[in-house]
Amino acid sequence: MATGRKVPAKRAARTTTGSSAAAKRAPAGKVAAKRGAGPAAGANGVAHKLIARGAAKPVRADAAERRELAVDAADSGARRARAAEAAVPVQLADVDVVVRPPYWDKACADLVKRDRILKKLIPKFGPAHLVKRGDPFVTLARSVVGQQISVASAQAVWAAIEAVCPKLAPQQVIRLGQEKLAACGLSKRKSDYILDLAQHFVSGALHVDKWTSMDDEAVIAELTQIRGIGRWTAEMFLIFNLSRPDVLPLDDLGLIRAISVNYFSGEPVTRSEAREVAANWEPWRTVATWYMWRSLDPESADA
Repeated sequence: MATGRKVPAKRAARTTTGSSAAAKRAPAGKVAAKRGAGPAAGANGVAHKLIARGAAKPVRADAAERRELAVDAADSGARRARAAEAAVPVQLADVDVVVRPPYWDKACADLVKRDRILKKLIPKFGPAHLVKRGDPFVTLARSVVGQQISVASAQAVWAAIEAVCPKLAPQQVIRLGQEKLAACGLSKRKSDYILDLAQHFVSGALHVDKWTSMDDEAVIAELTQIRGIGRWTAEMFLIFNLSRPDVLPLDDLGLIRAISVNYFSGEPVTRSEAREVAANWEPWRTVATWYMWRSLDPESADA
């Protein structure tokens, strides 16, 4: 067993209650026996697949969004890109009804049986759950506002926008124009993004009424045609507006950090390693992701 700074080629993530199947790399300076078993094999002993069955292989966000999500690792605790809902607090006006997602209890019951980390995390937060945001335009606009800035700054900018445009509908935002949006604290680029988003809604270019029946990748493909919206923002929309149960936002730095802390003792984690840990969460990766966020920031996952 390697010790000190020698890292074996594979290490085991503290993942599940099942047997060890696909061995993972052991964290530096740790004894593998203390890390627990790797991703569980099924009843037939076959390990979970790295890529979700029937799902497209996740890709990195486009160049524009990667710039929005660029975070200094040394300062990730203060500026990490967690999720859209962390950027600006949920207001009651943005929520249709605070209802527990219909799949939530079943998902939690399933996850605590198969994942030893979630078995400890889920009970800590009691009845807390994901809060769905009601208005598609507002949800997307808030995501754009929150890109690349601190939570406090995003709150201030959003409050300023609400002050000059209490009814945040696409038509009203278009009437504001770039100058008034910029006066609220938005950069010229973000002002353009918000106006472009509003124009897409007004023009009918988006199939808003069909989103609930479209599959995840189809919604992502449509949303990422809008300036300023990359895959990460589209995935946040799937989670917080459409309440999809099995979204894995691998470009979310908060999720990657949480997997690192909870499963690999804080060591850096690659996207492929995060994906394999999350394979054990299917088909409830949204729920597991939400608890990962909560594990880092208990107070503001729905703040």
